[in-house]
Amino acid sequence: MSSASFTYEPVGATRDDPTFCPPGFRPLLVRTRLGEGHAVFQRAAEAVLTWEMHRALGVGIDATADRAAAGVDVTVTLAGVVKAPCRVIWTAEETRRAGWAYGTLEGHPECGEEAFVVDRTGDGTVWLTISAFSKPAKWYAKAGGPATRGLQHAYARRCGTVLKHLCETQPEP
Repeated sequence: MSSASFTYEPVGATRDDPTFCPPGFRPLLVRTRLGEGHAVFQRAAEAVLTWEMHRALGVGIDATADRAAAGVDVTVTLAGVVKAPCRVIWTAEETRRAGWAYGTLEGHPECGEEAFVVDRTGDGTVWLTISAFSKPAKWYAKAGGPATRGLQHAYARRCGTVLKHLCETQPEP
């Protein structure tokens, strides 16, 4: 783990309330239905916890561990150019809920927190929920204005599409 500090407060807020958004930040909440049943849940959870979903999106992932865990540093690279350093702040590996959240570190184009959680509801439906609160930190994120926000929403929707495809085309772990 690097010595870099988080660039925002309150760290860990997405754990218990995916709709939480501190003053001055913008919320994001995107849910995607992935399918049904225990096998879909297990497959989706493993893909999220091992960075597979992110790699399948085509983004670069440089992590200090092969699996998400609190304290793991991750740098996400977009388009081979934009580097977004962050640190995993919490993980969940429960019977019906699995995922993790990262907080931004200095150098990230945004300031805030984002969570990627797979859950299986009582009726067996499996969902991916991406929740975040953020605000621009770099000049180009600020200059992008609404376009930057649109890209964040498109990225979250694409995560759901990619994860659903992984669950449909590959066997469970």
